[in-house]
Amino acid sequence: MLRLDTEVQFVKGVGPRRSALLSARGIRTVGDLLIRIPKSYQDRASFVRLDSLHPGQDAAIHARIYQSRMIQTRSRGGIFHAVLTDGTSFVHAKWFHGAYLHQSRTFSAGREVVMYGRVELDTRDRNFVFFNPEFECIEESPDNGANSLDIGRIVPIYEEIGGLTSRQLRRITSSALSDLDSTVSDPLPEPIRTRHQFPELRSCLERIHFPAKTDSIAALNRRDSPYHRRLIFQEFFQLELVLANRRRQTQRAQGIQFETNDAIRRQVKQILPFHPTNAQKRVLKEIVDDLRSPFPMNRLMQGDVGSGKTIVAFEAVVIAIANGYQAAIMAPTEILAEQHYWNAMRILAPLQYSIGVLRRGIKPAEKKELFRRLAAGEIQLVIGTHVLIEEKTEFRNLGLVIIDEQHRFGVIQRLRLMEKSPAIEKLNTLVMTATPIPRTLAMSVYGDLDLSVIDEMPPGRTPIQTVHVTVNDAAKAWNIMREELSRGRQCYVVYPLIEESEKIDLKSATEGLEKISKTFPDRRVALLHGRMKSDEKDAIMRGFASGTVDILVSTTVIEVGVDVSNATIMLIQHAERFGLAQLHQLRGRVGRGRHRSTCILMSPSRLGEAAQERIQAMVSTTDGFRLAEVDLRLRGPGELAGTRQSGIPEFRIANLMEDSALLALAQQEARQWVEGPGDPEALMASLAATSGAGHPGLATVG
Repeated sequence: MLRLDTEVQFVKGVGPRRSALLSARGIRTVGDLLIRIPKSYQDRASFVRLDSLHPGQDAAIHARIYQSRMIQTRSRGGIFHAVLTDGTSFVHAKWFHGAYLHQSRTFSAGREVVMYGRVELDTRDRNFVFFNPEFECIEESPDNGANSLDIGRIVPIYEEIGGLTSRQLRRITSSALSDLDSTVSDPLPEPIRTRHQFPELRSCLERIHFPAKTDSIAALNRRDSPYHRRLIFQEFFQLELVLANRRRQTQRAQGIQFETNDAIRRQVKQILPFHPTNAQKRVLKEIVDDLRSPFPMNRLMQGDVGSGKTIVAFEAVVIAIANGYQAAIMAPTEILAEQHYWNAMRILAPLQYSIGVLRRGIKPAEKKELFRRLAAGEIQLVIGTHVLIEEKTEFRNLGLVIIDEQHRFGVIQRLRLMEKSPAIEKLNTLVMTATPIPRTLAMSVYGDLDLSVIDEMPPGRTPIQTVHVTVNDAAKAWNIMREELSRGRQCYVVYPLIEESEKIDLKSATEGLEKISKTFPDRRVALLHGRMKSDEKDAIMRGFASGTVDILVSTTVIEVGVDVSNATIMLIQHAERFGLAQLHQLRGRVGRGRHRSTCILMSPSRLGEAAQERIQAMVSTTDGFRLAEVDLRLRGPGELAGTRQSGIPEFRIANLMEDSALLALAQQEARQWVEGPGDPEALMASLAATSGAGHPGLATVG
């Protein structure tokens, strides 16, 4: 008997060679095989009378061979041609390279056959014809085809794997189910199954692969059958249980409790450069409530580009420092760390805090002194990149951690920074992102965090106009830039690569610098890219911020954090190569002042369908959350968040966009379960044991 954790090579029909093909696709166990569900289903159970056929129809027929012959051709290697009848009419079937059928005499006159395929009209003789249909001869079937896997039933269609056809995978899957131990336990708690009328695991696996004739083929193909819903829910539930359990542990841990008296509130008000929006007030209250509680804050602050997240984060910093603790801000790039540092120096200046910036590239003596002052508690706020989580970075009394653009780091790095507190209490952690994330995605990735959304823009910001220009009409882009430069404004020009690639025909940023310099010979043009040394990048950014550089030619290192209010043009070269989230982030670098701003998307004249949809979405809206929904649909969750190391699981069955209702249900049930009398650790182990080799995303979040 087989178990779900049995190696797949022991399934009848697999063996070592096919096992290697399956393993390359992540199918290593029987469980992995059975969790890989069909991509679609075909109704081969309901036979269509031949006089009812019509072109374009996918049909199953039951007929007898009337006659057959070989047609010799020069290019096709011989076409085997059969004519069939069921007494109501005739239909033709043709197989290219079909000599083997002629030689085997499979289609001898009078033999009974069931067949499935698409009906087409042969324009030459006006006959209906099946080309290369699937078939089964009834006389060769010991049960007259009653138990056929390919005909006379709703048939599962699988994606081919390394040369293994859908037909072969049907037989392998059938063997696995036939030999599966009848005592396979169902890991989903019985109360949850009963509450939502989910079928048991064993019958679910059997019916999702080999449905009964009474099952709705429409529901099966929508992935909305009871069997699909059960497996989708279980996949979400397995993830949400891990996140809910971690959330509970955090909530029950001893945290650093801050107070917010009148003196601290006055300090917070001192740093406000403008009257906060209602959304900022709401989110700050949620953060303050967390900081005042005896449990550690573990919150995600999400807001679109320019919504004012930074000032809210600095308000939290003031509360931490006023309570006698240190605060740390970790950013994904040195440019963004520098931007946070200069913002902190400007915004927090009235409070005269000791602020340090810690990143790679600073001189050894300077870094040593920073480490010493940090460990001694002399630096109240430190801002840095990955250096902050290195073992040698020590704090005296770290009380608040702010992580910007969390998706750039991954969950493990977030947890490592959270462990930097020398005290027994767990740190207060604020994760913030300017990448709009649909709520369904936030639930699956950040299910252990409380969510705050700044969904209101500060008043006075001028909407950004977005235009699409092809390379054939580049003069239009240059004219827009010249007009803005003549007003004393500045421009970004962004390229997706640093150097020429042999595989991808793109203009590099270095070549772009030459072209832009020739196009605008009277303007000061500078180049910025990620391979530059830190002091070079800093000098160029300071020059652009101060206005001594008119046009900044750059790679995507300026995607987040750079804030120059006088820059009003963002020209994105080869916009078709960027994802929507990245395009939106780049667009957000302009429109940060009172001047009208324009984002120009330049691309070739001919675009693929997905690229056209991305660019059209950018032109039609500046709402980052609407764009995020489109991006999630087009590219998937990992690509939307920017990196596959982000902790976002690659679901095998579930789809975040289509199955959001089941995701919400799974999160609700998971949170109820971890708060109940049951053992969540044991349930997580049981779920992992029945999901093949384990949920492919849980290693990064568990």
